Amino acid sequence: MIFSDIVLDLQQQLKKDLAQIRFLIKKNPAIGYSRMVKIGKEVGNKYNINLVVNFPKEGRIEEHEMYGKRDLSLIIDHEKKKFPIDRNIIKEKAKEILEDIQIEDAYMYEDKEGVRVFTKDWKIDILPHSVHIWTEFDEKVTKFCDWLLENVYEMKSKEN
Repeated sequence: MIFSDIVLDLQQQLKKDLAQIRFLIKKNPAIGYSRMVKIGKEVGNKYNINLVVNFPKEGRIEEHEMYGKRDLSLIIDHEKKKFPIDRNIIKEKAKEILEDIQIEDAYMYEDKEGVRVFTKDWKIDILPHSVHIWTEFDEKVTKFCDWLLENVYEMKSKEN
């Protein structure tokens, strides 16, 4: 449940500073975004990761109710180039949990490996050192990301 823990923590911290963030975004979106990046970094530090709040599409920064609920990057270990488990296990688990998706190998160069899980509307890029979630965290996405962080990135919840 580590992904769930991280996301909940991030959402709570963003909500706590929402009035300030909204003010900053109105004044200057770059300054508002910088504040969110700082909050993501502070939350990520608690879990020993680099947590990046992304806004890949124009106008999403205005959707305050979605802060911390989609489009995140979790950089866990920049040095890793290979998964600790077979890539096919990740693909099988993605199909099992996310169901109606497409899967392909990605970033397969310079002795690196990766997996892209996607539909026509969203994608998740899974690399040995990071995971980039380009969609809203519904129940299935959250369950899959919890599995990834525990089994691929070998992270444990604080209560474990």
